[in-house]
Amino acid sequence: MALPAVFATGAAMAVPEPTARVIVKFRVGVDAAATSAEQLPARVGGVARRLGLPVRQGLALADRTQLLMASGLSSQQFAARLAQDSAVEYAVPDELRHRAAPPNDPRYAQGLSAPGPAAGQWYLRAPAGAVRSAINIEAAWAAVAGSPNIVVAVLDTGIRYDHPDLKRVADGGNLLDGYDFVTNGFIENDATPGRDSDATDPGDWVSSDDVISPSNTIGCTTSEIGDSSWHGTQTSGLIGALTNNGVGMAGLTGPGRALRVLPVRVLGKCGGFDSDIIPAMRWAAGLVVPGVPANPTPARVINLSLGGTGACNAAYQDAVREINQAGVVVVASAGNTTGHAVNTPANCAGVIGVGGLRHLGSKVGFSDLGPEITISAPGGNCVNLTGDCLYPLLTTTNAGVTTPVPSSEAYTDATNATIGTSFSAPLVAGTAALMLAVGPGLSPDEIRSLLRRSSRPFPTSGDSASVPTCQAPQVDSTGEPIDQFECYCTTSTCGAGMLDAGAAVALSKADDDKDGGGGALGLGWLLALGVAIRAVAATRRPQA
Repeated sequence: MALPAVFATGAAMAVPEPTARVIVKFRVGVDAAATSAEQLPARVGGVARRLGLPVRQGLALADRTQLLMASGLSSQQFAARLAQDSAVEYAVPDELRHRAAPPNDPRYAQGLSAPGPAAGQWYLRAPAGAVRSAINIEAAWAAVAGSPNIVVAVLDTGIRYDHPDLKRVADGGNLLDGYDFVTNGFIENDATPGRDSDATDPGDWVSSDDVISPSNTIGCTTSEIGDSSWHGTQTSGLIGALTNNGVGMAGLTGPGRALRVLPVRVLGKCGGFDSDIIPAMRWAAGLVVPGVPANPTPARVINLSLGGTGACNAAYQDAVREINQAGVVVVASAGNTTGHAVNTPANCAGVIGVGGLRHLGSKVGFSDLGPEITISAPGGNCVNLTGDCLYPLLTTTNAGVTTPVPSSEAYTDATNATIGTSFSAPLVAGTAALMLAVGPGLSPDEIRSLLRRSSRPFPTSGDSASVPTCQAPQVDSTGEPIDQFECYCTTSTCGAGMLDAGAAVALSKADDDKDGGGGALGLGWLLALGVAIRAVAATRRPQA
């Protein structure tokens, strides 16, 4: 696409850097302009003239949907003015979202020094003794025959393709060629600014120099100073790490390599904009995104271990609706703001929102909660301020503090703990993909229903007598959210129950068999055929 145009009223004028970013969807048939993305400038120009504002045109996100920018007012003010225009269907601020990292409270970074960290990948085993929230993955693997190669898109900070326990499919791994949707140069932090076909994670560290840099136009603050997270490599490893290869850890893909991971980069330094995340969701599902080559390997499941506060806006809801209609499951982490309301996009209708559990099955302190959560899964938990983390979620990472260490065979562990609902969500996303491996015709609604039906009940006792029952998110007299730490889950606060991957896959297989195994006249067959057609068509569509 050409460089963004500027629409100004009156004589030519110098336009300052925009202070407002808004995602706009235009109505159908309100004027003579066509609705295709290529002809959006005419519609934008009309709106700019009516508002009397210099408006800068950003990327087209979909047909009739555009990023617009302006100066001299806030994003909220700009959205409110745009929403009043008769040509506009909706206008929402282009928010900055963040990987769902736990709070920087030291109790979340360390744990009990005795009896010592749980051995290995406790969260994948069958539940036993005090470890009640483990997901029972081996029973799921036993039910998945062959190698159906269900694709899970991981929208995150990108990926380290050179990790020995991941690797590209061509090199014997489970990683597909993905895409980089980050458009802001400061956030992107790589040598090829703008959207491109390289989903590699260059690192997302933030230094004090970054904060004061003139290129920091997004409001990144000193609170975000820190080392590179390798967040996308961590979330991807939980799903796609090679199993039975004599290296490192096991991913949910299992010995049969039933799953493939499609890395899609949407986050970098200090987060990522909705205007990058939403088109990336559409592309991952095999839908058309203006200016981006078609996705040759559309996903059946999308994992979003990211978010931000506030209600689900119209732009996210629009995208999720269309993605679900394409037969694609969307999974998102609830958030880690210590028992506050569920984050966006996990709170959108049609998204499987995932809460975080301690090993005992109670809500882990950092996890958010509310009726939007579908199901909960292990989030890792560290209890004390000293010693090693007791129940971390082991996964792939990189040893680099800022820039990556090449071919780093690094894993998180009890001293470099991976905890958060960011890592609960991939356990559910991977399970959903295994369910599709045995029932390829299952719809997103059916996957949600089967996850709920197969879940195990939350415990109501077994920990300290002082642990309360979880309550709906609350605010104090000033409107500030009230923290809720560990609590016993209810079905109105943490979803239907605890994830049981083995039971979910077994129930999916039984449902598929009952429906005739996706026979030629069944809904299952039609949905599976639709996915196959999208994959073939993707190789033929011209680049917009």
